[in-house]
Amino acid sequence: MSEQKDLLDNLFRAEFAKMVAVISKRYGLQYMEMAEDIVSDTFLTAAARWERMGTPAQPTAWLYHVARQKTLAYFRRDKILTNKVIPHVAANQAQTIDMDDAHFSQQNIKDSLLQMLFAICHPAIGSEAQIGLALRILCGFSIEEIAEAFLTNKETINKRLFRAKERLRMERIEMEIPSSDAIRARLDNTLHIIYLLFTEGYYSRTQNQILRLDLCREALRLGIMLTENTLTNLPKTNALVALMCFHASRFHARQTSAESFVVYADQDERDWNQDLIQQGMYFLGCSAAGDEMSSYHLEARIAYCHCSKADNKEKWEEVLRLYNQLLLVNYSPAVALNRTYALYKSDGREVALHEAEKLQLSGNHFYYVLLGELYAGFNNEKARANLLKGQALAKTTTEKQVIQQRLDSIVHSKN
Repeated sequence: MSEQKDLLDNLFRAEFAKMVAVISKRYGLQYMEMAEDIVSDTFLTAAARWERMGTPAQPTAWLYHVARQKTLAYFRRDKILTNKVIPHVAANQAQTIDMDDAHFSQQNIKDSLLQMLFAICHPAIGSEAQIGLALRILCGFSIEEIAEAFLTNKETINKRLFRAKERLRMERIEMEIPSSDAIRARLDNTLHIIYLLFTEGYYSRTQNQILRLDLCREALRLGIMLTENTLTNLPKTNALVALMCFHASRFHARQTSAESFVVYADQDERDWNQDLIQQGMYFLGCSAAGDEMSSYHLEARIAYCHCSKADNKEKWEEVLRLYNQLLLVNYSPAVALNRTYALYKSDGREVALHEAEKLQLSGNHFYYVLLGELYAGFNNEKARANLLKGQALAKTTTEKQVIQQRLDSIVHSKN
């Protein structure tokens, strides 16, 4: 029973988006909610029937078949097929339309997912709604999981998703790959949403966890999907995928359990996934084509530098140089903080403290953690004071525990 539930859970996460995308592509985004309901009902049917009759030999094919039948029954029951769908289909197709046209071939699934990704990331929809739709439609997350990701309730998420779907209908947004002329502008927004998905997983506010592998895997899957299409396989796409691969390579070493987090300095390099590092190097090489230097390029190269535990001046000078460039391309408090730490490793504590004090990022717990690190062993009283401020502002139990470990390490130290 438990094995069957695990199988269904895994199939839901793997197949939900594919099935919704294929049905929505065939009948239009105005039927997206219908597609979600049918796919969800398909899994409920599977849970009930497989419990009685056992798991079929080809569970994925079984799900596709049942989804097709349920979709056809929906249209026939409500006479939508005759009254609404057929009039919008080309005359030479009108007599042959059925669910066989919404086939679940690998190529059609891949095309449908990519078109759904661009539809969801249409600029007419707000950023938070885009992430919500991506989590729901493309990643198969439940409303409860999305609500937790946004630190809100199910009602709020349901309303947000409803408004986003209404916007899709009002703007008459189609499931299609943008023209080659429009692809660059649309791709920027799409890459940004994937980046935000990965960031939420890499530093998660959900479930009181600091890392959610499922979010990161989904973001990486979507990024790789973009590299498999000629129009979207651009240098910045490859740079983003390289960045995600390098970070993902340290997942196992970074978190030993839901409650235990290992900081970079204490990680065992032997636990890093060398296959992902090699994959990241491949995509980083692909990103070098052309003259563009996006923020993803710079972040990927910084992440690559951290794929070695070498702690020498040459490494940190290179990291500092990259952060200096990144600040010019895409300033953010996080980049400024990371740049200050690289300055500390490259040019020393005094220079870094001078820069850090000028940032004045009150309310940012990472800022106080950085100050604590810079003062540690130099002025332990200030180090402890800043670490306590950072601990009070930290959002997860895991973060608070990591800061406490640092406090414990200096509590008995003398300046």
